[in-house]
Amino acid sequence: MNIKNAAAYIRVSTDEQTEFSPDAQLRELREYAAAHDLLLVRTYSDEGISGRRAEKRPGFMQMIADARSAEHPIDVILVHKFDRFARNREDSIVYKSMLKRSGVEVVSIKEPLSDGAYAGVMEAIYESFAEAYSINLGQEVRKGMKEKALRGEPQTAPPFGYRLENKQFYPDEREAPAVREMFAMHLRGTNCITIAHWLNDHGYTTHRGTRFENRTVEYILRNPVYIGKLRWNPKRRSRRNYDDPDILTVQGKHEPLIDEDTFNTVQEQIAERKALYPYHARPNYDRKHWLCGIVRCASCGATMIFAQTHWMKCNNYVRGRCRYSQHIDIELLERALISRLQADLLSSDDLQCRIIAATDDHTHTVQRLTVELDRARTKRSRLADAYLNGAFEVDELKRLQSLIDAEIAQKEQELQEAQASAPTESTGPALRAAIEQTLHTLVDPDRTTAEKYDAAKAIIDQCTFSKAENLLAITYRLAF
Repeated sequence: MNIKNAAAYIRVSTDEQTEFSPDAQLRELREYAAAHDLLLVRTYSDEGISGRRAEKRPGFMQMIADARSAEHPIDVILVHKFDRFARNREDSIVYKSMLKRSGVEVVSIKEPLSDGAYAGVMEAIYESFAEAYSINLGQEVRKGMKEKALRGEPQTAPPFGYRLENKQFYPDEREAPAVREMFAMHLRGTNCITIAHWLNDHGYTTHRGTRFENRTVEYILRNPVYIGKLRWNPKRRSRRNYDDPDILTVQGKHEPLIDEDTFNTVQEQIAERKALYPYHARPNYDRKHWLCGIVRCASCGATMIFAQTHWMKCNNYVRGRCRYSQHIDIELLERALISRLQADLLSSDDLQCRIIAATDDHTHTVQRLTVELDRARTKRSRLADAYLNGAFEVDELKRLQSLIDAEIAQKEQELQEAQASAPTESTGPALRAAIEQTLHTLVDPDRTTAEKYDAAKAIIDQCTFSKAENLLAITYRLAF
């Protein structure tokens, strides 16, 4: 008798699913294995985790890796129902195709399939029902959460500065004063990383028990919960996208820690700081030269960095990611940029420049289209992976690729149009005044590196260098 090795996979999403508890599932899987001459050699489980996304389930991913390994320790994977394996039809197709190519079968002990021609049809029906149930359940849960949010009831764990009691936020005696001091420090010009150091030095930790970071401080400073309001997104996780139009902000029932004037002033300060220091930008006090972070490679867009004492090179070229060696002597580059500023200051042309500080609506549109474009490109990448793992034939691949390529092309066009639609106006006099003020700082030997960087960044939005063309191109920033 040929006894096959089997693995049991167990998944439970919530504590309410008592009939699908881990112990209950494992007991029935063991009984099935014994009755069908299967040797249950391994057990994998994911408890309290949704089946909508496979990559979020560590037990599942480990099982797939083991099943496809060269040792081939598993011949059959047993699940209580197919919805335990996946509640996402796409994931089910992809991972079952991977397992099939490795000679591994997935068996639902509660949904037996015949050996006839309709076995695949029945399996697809089971999985489609599971996905539809999952989607409907999520919609109903979010509907209830939205109603609670509109009533001003908390939807999350208490934020730093508050404690939760009787489903209500109350100021924490130890943390609330720290929150007030955080806002006060920012009003005095203290940046987020310095505030984080202050919190850590005074023994404060987040509610997860971790040390504070600059992004943790920013999240607190931008949270309207501290002015008595509650913020919640009924459609998705916002992931620090504070401008998401689907976010609900309602009046809560808890005591505010900060007055609205203070909160609004801090939001303005954060916006101004982000305009000068984009995401992942190096702090201005940690620069070897004021040009670091200002000039970028014209080929790939990476920043120019110090590669040697007197040279700047493309950061991606140094790391092997750019084909072109954009390098230039730092003093020569500094003279070239200052000369360009002086030429624009003295130019008789009517200078025109795009206003970089666009409206909030325009900024959100650009951000939304960028995210949608990234998602479309990710879908295309996953499509290729699914084909390589035998999920469908080449004709279907071409059809789906064509649809996604059309979506990508449409998003690219919409993004280009949105980026080109920022308001413009004549800015010659104001721009010359700003350039003159910046030049005074850049040529002053008594000014610090940080001060020169701030002055340059205040008027320069983009500056690229091309060695092949011997060209230094500047796009100015000018806010009104």
